[in-house]
Amino acid sequence: MKKIVGLGSPIIDEIAFIEDAFLTNLSGAKGGMELVPESELVQIKSNIGQDLQRIPGGSAGNTIFALARLGISTGFIGKIGNCASGRYYKETLAQYGGNTDSFKEGSTQNGNCLSLVTPDGERTMRTALGAAIELSEDELSDEDFKPFDHLHIEGFMIHNPKVLEKSLQLAKSNNCTVSFDLASFEIVNQSKKALKNLLKNSVDMVFANEEEAAAFTERPLSEAKASAEILHELCPTAVVKIGAEGCIIASDQTLHHSEAIRVDSVIDTTGAGDFWAAGFLHGWAQQKSITESARRGALLGSSVIQNHGATLEESQWAEILEQIQ
Repeated sequence: MKKIVGLGSPIIDEIAFIEDAFLTNLSGAKGGMELVPESELVQIKSNIGQDLQRIPGGSAGNTIFALARLGISTGFIGKIGNCASGRYYKETLAQYGGNTDSFKEGSTQNGNCLSLVTPDGERTMRTALGAAIELSEDELSDEDFKPFDHLHIEGFMIHNPKVLEKSLQLAKSNNCTVSFDLASFEIVNQSKKALKNLLKNSVDMVFANEEEAAAFTERPLSEAKASAEILHELCPTAVVKIGAEGCIIASDQTLHHSEAIRVDSVIDTTGAGDFWAAGFLHGWAQQKSITESARRGALLGSSVIQNHGATLEESQWAEILEQIQ
């Protein structure tokens, strides 16, 4: 079974349930993610008026934590803060059986992501990266990649190009394949040229939702198949997730459509794409077919949207493990 390491921002997710009207006081589109200073994040939280649910998060972090819970050998490359939140993040991955040797510790507070969830289950995120943004390419070495077969990168790393470039070099020299999650349509709109070069030259597998794919390919949301084909021209496997309609996967010059698993109600979409990626990578790590890997992705994605935050109950993990075994 292949071993998978994540690269990203090891941040703590803070979940708040708000009405749509709350978003009118914020810049940016509903459902997106914007980086903000810590002071602005504190101000937004002060206006919420409720206790926040706190769990280890970050896009790549969500995927790696889920893979660890499924029994995959995992690790994480990122910088945690010199604080209780940083220690909590690292200790939680260790508790799930993950390798924590590649965490770097900064001198500032750990990063935080405020996830604002509206009654329709959509999440709008505001992130202060804290210590995560301090990660330097000089801190990376072969030892971070050598124990693993695959590197999974969150799209937000496009904002740290030196770390991203060094990581890709080390992944290649240590025979790691690479997957990349486009992360958000804002990231795509801000960095389209850099992302195109990245996918073409360094990535084996790309994950996108329909908004991200449409932003990248400049095709309508309704043309997910065309978007998947365009992405597939750049890298060997391209996944476009289309919500309740499932996903389109382009691989080996073939298009696959995989159905979603329907749920009665959507509580919170935080981490849905990250958990889908975990399910897919779990199947891939066990050398399962494209369709079986996609089924596992759908299983995890449909489970997490029925919970608050990117986490599952112990009973849900047990049920998922039973279904995939």
